[in-house]
Amino acid sequence: MKKTISIIGSGPSSLLLAAFLDANKFEVTIYEKNKAAGRKLLVAGKGGFNLTHSEPITSFIERYTPSDFLKRALLSFTNDDFRDWLKEIGIPTYIGSSKRVYPEDGIKPITVLNTILNHLKEKGIIFKYEHTFSGWDSDHNLIINNKTITSDYTVFSLGGGSWKITGSDGSWLNTFQEKEIKTMPFEASNCAFKVDWKTNFIIQNEGNPLKNIAITCADKTQKGEAVITKFGLEGNAIYGLSPQIREQLKSTEKARIYIDFKPMLTSEKVTSKVINSTLKNTTQILKKELKLSNSQIDLLKTTLSKEDYLDAVILSENIKKFPLEIIGLGILDEAISTVGGINLNAVDTHFQLHKIPNQYCIGEMLNWDAPTGGYLIQGCASIGVYLAKYFNKNA
Repeated sequence: MKKTISIIGSGPSSLLLAAFLDANKFEVTIYEKNKAAGRKLLVAGKGGFNLTHSEPITSFIERYTPSDFLKRALLSFTNDDFRDWLKEIGIPTYIGSSKRVYPEDGIKPITVLNTILNHLKEKGIIFKYEHTFSGWDSDHNLIINNKTITSDYTVFSLGGGSWKITGSDGSWLNTFQEKEIKTMPFEASNCAFKVDWKTNFIIQNEGNPLKNIAITCADKTQKGEAVITKFGLEGNAIYGLSPQIREQLKSTEKARIYIDFKPMLTSEKVTSKVINSTLKNTTQILKKELKLSNSQIDLLKTTLSKEDYLDAVILSENIKKFPLEIIGLGILDEAISTVGGINLNAVDTHFQLHKIPNQYCIGEMLNWDAPTGGYLIQGCASIGVYLAKYFNKNA
Protein backbone atom coordinates (compact mmCIF):
# COMPACT_ATOMS: atom_id res chain seq x y z
CA MET A 1 0.00 0.00 0.00
CA LYS A 2 1.31 3.42 -0.96
CA LYS A 3 2.25 5.90 1.74
CA THR A 4 0.80 9.39 1.56
CA ILE A 5 2.81 12.62 1.36
CA SER A 6 1.26 16.06 1.75
CA ILE A 7 3.35 18.90 0.31
CA ILE A 8 2.36 22.39 1.41
CA GLY A 9 3.30 25.01 -1.18
CA SER A 10 4.26 24.72 -4.84
CA GLY A 11 7.63 26.43 -5.20
CA PRO A 12 10.73 24.94 -6.87
CA SER A 13 11.58 22.74 -3.86
CA SER A 14 8.17 21.11 -3.73
CA LEU A 15 7.92 20.67 -7.50
CA LEU A 16 11.31 18.93 -7.69
CA LEU A 17 10.50 16.84 -4.62
CA ALA A 18 7.31 15.63 -6.28
CA ALA A 19 9.10 15.02 -9.57
CA PHE A 20 11.62 12.65 -8.00
CA LEU A 21 9.38 10.77 -5.57
CA ASP A 22 8.74 7.17 -6.54
CA ALA A 23 5.16 7.02 -7.84
CA ASN A 24 5.03 3.32 -7.03
CA LYS A 25 5.65 3.98 -3.34
CA PHE A 26 3.87 7.27 -2.66
CA GLU A 27 0.60 9.02 -3.24
CA VAL A 28 1.48 12.71 -3.36
CA THR A 29 -0.77 15.75 -2.95
CA ILE A 30 0.43 19.33 -3.29
CA TYR A 31 -1.67 21.91 -1.44
CA GLU A 32 -1.35 25.47 -2.77
CA LYS A 33 -3.15 28.49 -1.32
CA ASN A 34 -3.16 30.36 -4.64
CA LYS A 35 -5.25 29.56 -7.69
CA ALA A 36 -2.16 28.38 -9.57
CA ALA A 37 1.21 26.78 -8.82
CA GLY A 38 4.72 28.19 -9.05
CA ARG A 39 3.94 31.89 -9.11
CA LYS A 40 7.26 32.88 -7.53
CA LEU A 41 9.08 30.83 -10.15
CA LEU A 42 7.53 33.09 -12.78
CA VAL A 43 8.75 36.18 -10.91
CA ALA A 44 12.27 34.74 -11.12
CA GLY A 45 11.82 34.61 -14.88
CA LYS A 46 11.44 38.34 -15.35
CA GLY A 47 14.42 39.76 -17.18
CA GLY A 48 15.72 36.33 -18.20
CA PHE A 49 14.96 32.97 -16.60
CA ASN A 50 18.23 32.11 -14.88
CA LEU A 51 17.73 28.48 -13.77
CA THR A 52 21.17 27.66 -12.40
CA HIS A 53 24.87 28.44 -12.85
CA SER A 54 27.50 26.42 -14.69
CA GLU A 55 30.50 26.81 -12.40
CA PRO A 56 32.13 23.65 -10.94
CA ILE A 57 30.13 22.18 -8.09
CA THR A 58 33.00 22.53 -5.58
CA SER A 59 33.06 26.31 -5.93
CA PHE A 60 29.27 26.36 -6.46
CA ILE A 61 28.76 25.04 -2.92
CA GLU A 62 30.86 27.86 -1.45
CA ARG A 63 28.37 30.45 -2.73
CA TYR A 64 25.92 29.50 0.01
CA THR A 65 25.76 30.75 3.58
CA PRO A 66 26.29 28.58 5.53
CA SER A 67 28.12 26.64 2.83
CA ASP A 68 28.00 23.26 4.58
CA PHE A 69 24.23 23.16 5.18
CA LEU A 70 23.27 22.36 1.57
CA LYS A 71 26.43 20.46 0.63
CA ARG A 72 24.84 16.99 0.69
CA ALA A 73 21.83 18.16 -1.28
CA LEU A 74 23.91 19.97 -3.91
CA LEU A 75 26.19 16.97 -4.40
CA SER A 76 23.14 14.71 -4.64
CA PHE A 77 21.59 16.85 -7.37
CA THR A 78 24.20 19.10 -9.01
CA ASN A 79 23.78 21.93 -11.49
CA ASP A 80 24.69 19.47 -14.27
CA ASP A 81 22.08 17.03 -12.98
CA PHE A 82 19.48 19.79 -13.04
CA ARG A 83 20.27 20.64 -16.66
CA ASP A 84 20.10 16.95 -17.63
CA TRP A 85 16.69 16.55 -15.97
CA LEU A 86 15.31 19.69 -17.59
CA LYS A 87 16.41 18.39 -20.97
CA GLU A 88 14.74 15.04 -20.28
CA ILE A 89 11.36 16.67 -19.70
CA GLY A 90 11.68 18.95 -22.74
CA ILE A 91 13.47 22.07 -21.53
CA PRO A 92 16.90 22.30 -23.19
CA THR A 93 19.21 24.93 -21.70
CA TYR A 94 22.31 26.86 -22.69
CA ILE A 95 25.16 28.57 -20.84
CA GLY A 96 25.25 32.33 -21.33
CA SER A 97 28.31 34.58 -21.47
CA SER A 98 28.02 35.12 -17.71
CA LYS A 99 28.17 31.33 -17.17
CA ARG A 100 24.54 31.41 -16.04
CA VAL A 101 22.17 28.78 -17.38
CA TYR A 102 18.97 29.70 -19.22
CA PRO A 103 16.25 27.90 -21.19
CA GLU A 104 17.05 27.90 -24.88
CA ASP A 105 15.88 30.93 -26.84
CA GLY A 106 12.14 31.03 -27.34
CA ILE A 107 11.29 29.05 -24.21
CA LYS A 108 9.41 31.37 -21.88
CA PRO A 109 9.17 31.03 -18.08
CA ILE A 110 5.51 30.01 -18.29
CA THR A 111 6.51 27.24 -20.71
CA VAL A 112 9.10 25.95 -18.25
CA LEU A 113 6.56 25.97 -15.42
CA ASN A 114 3.83 24.30 -17.46
CA THR A 115 6.25 21.63 -18.67
CA ILE A 116 7.17 20.78 -15.08
CA LEU A 117 3.53 20.78 -13.97
CA ASN A 118 2.50 18.54 -16.86
CA HIS A 119 5.32 16.16 -15.99
CA LEU A 120 4.03 15.96 -12.41
CA LYS A 121 0.44 15.42 -13.46
CA GLU A 122 1.54 12.58 -15.75
CA LYS A 123 3.16 11.01 -12.68
CA GLY A 124 -0.17 11.18 -10.87
CA ILE A 125 0.68 14.06 -8.53
CA ILE A 126 -2.53 15.62 -7.20
CA PHE A 127 -2.80 19.42 -6.99
CA LYS A 128 -5.32 21.12 -4.72
CA TYR A 129 -5.51 24.87 -5.17
CA GLU A 130 -6.95 27.50 -2.83
CA HIS A 131 -6.05 25.25 0.09
CA THR A 132 -4.46 27.18 2.95
CA PHE A 133 -2.51 25.66 5.83
CA SER A 134 -3.36 27.27 9.18
CA GLY A 135 -1.82 24.96 11.80
CA TRP A 136 -2.06 21.55 13.44
CA ASP A 137 -4.58 19.72 15.56
CA SER A 138 -3.65 18.13 18.90
CA ASP A 139 -2.26 15.06 17.10
CA HIS A 140 -0.03 17.10 14.75
CA ASN A 141 -2.35 16.54 11.80
CA LEU A 142 -2.56 19.43 9.34
CA ILE A 143 -5.43 21.87 9.34
CA ILE A 144 -6.12 23.05 5.79
CA ASN A 145 -9.18 25.11 4.94
CA ASN A 146 -10.39 24.39 8.49
CA LYS A 147 -10.36 20.65 7.83
CA THR A 148 -8.03 18.00 9.26
CA ILE A 149 -5.69 16.36 6.77
CA THR A 150 -3.88 13.15 7.68
CA SER A 151 -0.86 11.74 5.86
CA ASP A 152 2.19 9.61 6.55
CA TYR A 153 4.58 12.45 5.77
CA THR A 154 4.20 16.21 5.54
CA VAL A 155 6.62 18.50 3.70
CA PHE A 156 6.36 22.26 4.12
CA SER A 157 7.64 24.42 1.26
CA LEU A 158 6.12 27.74 2.30
CA GLY A 159 8.69 30.16 0.92
CA GLY A 160 10.36 33.20 2.41
CA GLY A 161 9.10 36.66 3.22
CA SER A 162 9.34 38.57 -0.07
CA TRP A 163 7.10 39.01 -3.11
CA LYS A 164 3.82 38.73 -1.21
CA ILE A 165 1.91 39.00 -4.47
CA THR A 166 3.07 35.45 -5.26
CA GLY A 167 1.80 34.11 -1.96
CA SER A 168 5.26 33.91 -0.41
CA ASP A 169 4.46 36.31 2.43
CA GLY A 170 6.02 34.55 5.41
CA SER A 171 2.72 34.64 7.30
CA TRP A 172 3.33 31.06 8.41
CA LEU A 173 6.14 32.13 10.75
CA ASN A 174 3.87 32.82 13.75
CA THR A 175 2.16 29.46 13.33
CA PHE A 176 5.49 27.65 13.69
CA GLN A 177 6.56 29.87 16.59
CA GLU A 178 3.38 28.94 18.46
CA LYS A 179 4.41 25.31 18.05
CA GLU A 180 7.71 26.21 19.76
CA ILE A 181 9.68 25.47 16.62
CA LYS A 182 12.82 27.59 16.47
CA THR A 183 12.45 30.43 13.98
CA MET A 184 14.23 33.65 13.02
CA PRO A 185 12.76 36.94 11.74
CA PHE A 186 12.87 37.42 7.99
CA GLU A 187 15.48 39.78 6.59
CA ALA A 188 16.02 41.05 3.06
CA SER A 189 18.73 39.49 0.92
CA ASN A 190 19.80 40.20 -2.65
CA CYS A 191 18.13 43.55 -2.23
CA ALA A 192 18.77 47.26 -2.61
CA PHE A 193 21.30 48.66 -0.14
CA LYS A 194 20.88 52.19 1.16
CA VAL A 195 23.54 54.84 0.55
CA ASP A 196 23.36 58.48 1.60
CA TRP A 197 24.36 59.93 -1.76
CA LYS A 198 25.27 63.57 -2.10
CA THR A 199 22.40 65.43 -3.77
CA ASN A 200 24.29 66.65 -6.81
CA PHE A 201 25.75 63.21 -7.46
CA ILE A 202 22.44 61.36 -7.46
CA ILE A 203 20.74 63.99 -9.62
CA GLN A 204 23.37 63.41 -12.29
CA ASN A 205 23.82 59.66 -11.93
CA GLU A 206 20.58 58.00 -10.81
CA GLY A 207 20.00 54.87 -12.88
CA ASN A 208 23.55 54.65 -14.21
CA PRO A 209 25.49 51.38 -14.00
CA LEU A 210 28.93 50.82 -12.52
CA LYS A 211 30.21 48.13 -14.87
CA ASN A 212 33.07 45.65 -14.55
CA ILE A 213 33.74 46.41 -10.91
CA ALA A 214 34.52 44.37 -7.81
CA ILE A 215 33.04 45.11 -4.40
CA THR A 216 34.52 43.88 -1.14
CA CYS A 217 32.88 43.64 2.28
CA ALA A 218 34.68 42.02 5.20
CA ASP A 219 36.62 39.12 3.68
CA LYS A 220 34.51 38.56 0.56
CA THR A 221 34.79 40.09 -2.90
CA GLN A 222 32.15 39.99 -5.63
CA LYS A 223 32.75 40.98 -9.26
CA GLY A 224 30.04 42.24 -11.57
CA GLU A 225 27.88 45.30 -12.03
CA ALA A 226 25.93 47.60 -9.74
CA VAL A 227 23.30 50.21 -10.52
CA ILE A 228 23.13 53.58 -8.81
CA THR A 229 19.62 54.26 -7.52
CA LYS A 230 18.13 57.07 -5.50
CA PHE A 231 17.96 54.63 -2.59
CA GLY A 232 21.50 53.30 -2.97
CA LEU A 233 23.01 50.40 -4.91
CA GLU A 234 21.60 47.29 -6.56
CA GLY A 235 23.06 44.58 -8.77
CA ASN A 236 24.95 41.31 -8.79
CA ALA A 237 28.22 42.94 -7.66
CA ILE A 238 26.65 43.70 -4.29
CA TYR A 239 23.89 41.09 -3.94
CA GLY A 240 26.45 38.37 -3.23
CA LEU A 241 27.71 40.36 -0.24
CA SER A 242 24.32 40.39 1.50
CA PRO A 243 25.42 38.20 4.47
CA GLN A 244 28.49 40.31 5.19
CA ILE A 245 26.62 43.61 4.87
CA ARG A 246 23.76 42.44 7.09
CA GLU A 247 26.22 41.29 9.75
CA GLN A 248 27.92 44.69 9.89
CA LEU A 249 24.60 46.53 9.92
CA LYS A 250 23.48 44.47 12.92
CA SER A 251 26.60 45.24 14.93
CA THR A 252 27.24 48.90 14.04
CA GLU A 253 24.11 50.03 12.11
CA LYS A 254 26.32 50.68 9.08
CA ALA A 255 28.49 48.62 6.76
CA ARG A 256 31.65 49.50 4.90
CA ILE A 257 32.21 48.28 1.37
CA TYR A 258 35.11 48.97 -0.98
CA ILE A 259 34.73 49.32 -4.73
CA ASP A 260 37.51 48.40 -7.14
CA PHE A 261 36.76 50.31 -10.34
CA LYS A 262 39.48 48.45 -12.27
CA PRO A 263 39.69 44.88 -10.92
CA MET A 264 41.58 43.70 -14.01
CA LEU A 265 44.50 46.04 -13.24
CA THR A 266 46.91 45.89 -10.32
CA SER A 267 47.31 48.87 -8.02
CA GLU A 268 50.76 49.45 -9.48
CA LYS A 269 49.39 49.48 -13.03
CA VAL A 270 46.66 51.97 -12.14
CA THR A 271 49.14 54.28 -10.43
CA SER A 272 51.53 54.01 -13.37
CA LYS A 273 48.84 54.93 -15.88
CA VAL A 274 47.83 58.00 -13.85
CA ILE A 275 51.37 59.23 -13.16
CA ASN A 276 52.86 58.54 -16.58
CA SER A 277 50.03 59.86 -18.72
CA THR A 278 50.90 62.61 -21.17
CA LEU A 279 47.50 64.15 -20.56
CA LYS A 280 47.42 67.06 -18.12
CA ASN A 281 43.77 67.03 -17.08
CA THR A 282 43.02 64.46 -14.34
CA THR A 283 39.49 63.77 -15.56
CA GLN A 284 40.76 63.15 -19.08
CA ILE A 285 43.39 60.75 -17.69
CA LEU A 286 40.66 58.74 -15.98
CA LYS A 287 38.56 58.68 -19.15
CA LYS A 288 41.29 57.99 -21.70
CA GLU A 289 43.88 55.97 -19.79
CA LEU A 290 41.65 53.98 -17.42
CA LYS A 291 38.34 54.05 -19.32
CA LEU A 292 36.38 55.03 -16.21
CA SER A 293 32.75 56.00 -16.77
CA ASN A 294 31.35 59.43 -16.00
CA SER A 295 29.57 58.02 -12.94
CA GLN A 296 32.76 56.48 -11.58
CA ILE A 297 34.59 59.76 -12.07
CA ASP A 298 31.74 61.74 -10.49
CA LEU A 299 31.82 59.42 -7.48
CA LEU A 300 35.52 60.07 -7.03
CA LYS A 301 35.11 63.83 -7.54
CA THR A 302 32.23 64.27 -5.11
CA THR A 303 33.86 62.18 -2.39
CA LEU A 304 37.52 63.23 -2.54
CA SER A 305 38.77 66.71 -1.74
CA LYS A 306 40.18 68.65 -4.67
CA GLU A 307 43.69 68.09 -3.34
CA ASP A 308 43.21 64.33 -3.05
CA TYR A 309 41.58 64.12 -6.49
CA LEU A 310 44.62 65.79 -8.01
CA ASP A 311 47.06 63.63 -6.03
CA ALA A 312 47.98 60.71 -8.33
CA VAL A 313 48.78 58.30 -5.50
CA ILE A 314 45.68 59.01 -3.41
CA LEU A 315 43.47 59.01 -6.49
CA SER A 316 44.88 55.66 -7.62
CA GLU A 317 44.32 54.16 -4.17
CA ASN A 318 40.67 55.19 -4.31
CA ILE A 319 40.23 53.79 -7.81
CA LYS A 320 41.31 50.41 -6.46
CA LYS A 321 39.70 50.67 -3.04
CA PHE A 322 36.94 53.26 -2.95
CA PRO A 323 35.21 53.28 0.47
CA LEU A 324 31.42 53.53 0.61
CA GLU A 325 29.08 53.35 3.58
CA ILE A 326 25.89 51.27 3.54
CA ILE A 327 23.30 52.47 6.06
CA GLY A 328 20.38 50.13 5.51
CA LEU A 329 18.59 47.34 3.63
CA GLY A 330 15.87 47.67 1.03
CA ILE A 331 12.20 46.85 1.61
CA LEU A 332 11.69 43.23 2.61
CA ASP A 333 8.86 42.56 0.16
CA GLU A 334 10.93 43.91 -2.76
CA ALA A 335 13.96 41.75 -1.99
CA ILE A 336 14.81 39.01 -4.46
CA SER A 337 15.07 36.59 -1.55
CA THR A 338 15.04 36.52 2.23
CA VAL A 339 16.89 34.87 5.08
CA GLY A 340 15.32 33.87 8.35
CA GLY A 341 12.40 31.52 8.82
CA ILE A 342 13.07 28.08 10.26
CA ASN A 343 16.25 27.96 12.32
CA LEU A 344 18.60 25.34 10.90
CA ASN A 345 18.92 23.79 14.35
CA ALA A 346 15.20 23.01 14.23
CA VAL A 347 15.69 20.34 11.52
CA ASP A 348 17.90 17.28 11.14
CA THR A 349 20.19 16.44 8.22
CA HIS A 350 17.17 15.37 6.17
CA PHE A 351 15.23 18.57 6.95
CA GLN A 352 12.88 16.81 9.37
CA LEU A 353 11.57 18.93 12.24
CA HIS A 354 12.91 17.80 15.61
CA LYS A 355 9.64 18.83 17.24
CA ILE A 356 7.33 16.89 14.92
CA PRO A 357 8.43 13.52 13.49
CA ASN A 358 7.70 12.84 9.81
CA GLN A 359 7.23 16.53 9.05
CA TYR A 360 9.85 18.36 7.00
CA CYS A 361 10.74 21.90 5.90
CA ILE A 362 12.44 22.66 2.59
CA GLY A 363 13.29 25.58 0.33
CA GLU A 364 13.51 29.26 1.15
CA MET A 365 11.56 28.88 4.39
CA LEU A 366 14.82 27.60 5.91
CA ASN A 367 17.47 30.08 7.06
CA TRP A 368 20.07 29.79 4.29
CA ASP A 369 21.33 32.39 1.87
CA ALA A 370 22.56 32.44 -1.73
CA PRO A 371 23.44 35.11 -4.27
CA THR A 372 21.57 35.65 -7.51
CA GLY A 373 22.82 33.94 -10.62
CA GLY A 374 20.89 30.67 -10.47
CA TYR A 375 22.02 29.67 -6.99
CA LEU A 376 18.64 30.28 -5.35
CA ILE A 377 16.64 28.04 -7.68
CA GLN A 378 19.37 25.39 -7.72
CA GLY A 379 19.50 25.32 -3.92
CA CYS A 380 15.74 24.83 -3.70
CA ALA A 381 15.75 22.19 -6.43
CA SER A 382 18.61 20.25 -4.81
CA ILE A 383 16.88 20.22 -1.42
CA GLY A 384 13.71 18.83 -2.99
CA VAL A 385 15.49 16.09 -4.91
CA TYR A 386 17.65 15.16 -1.91
CA LEU A 387 14.57 14.66 0.25
CA ALA A 388 12.83 12.67 -2.50
CA LYS A 389 15.79 10.29 -2.71
CA TYR A 390 15.73 9.92 1.07
CA PHE A 391 12.02 9.04 1.02
CA ASN A 392 12.46 6.60 -1.87
CA LYS A 393 15.27 4.80 -0.09
CA ASN A 394 13.60 4.59 3.31
CA ALA A 395 9.97 3.96 2.38
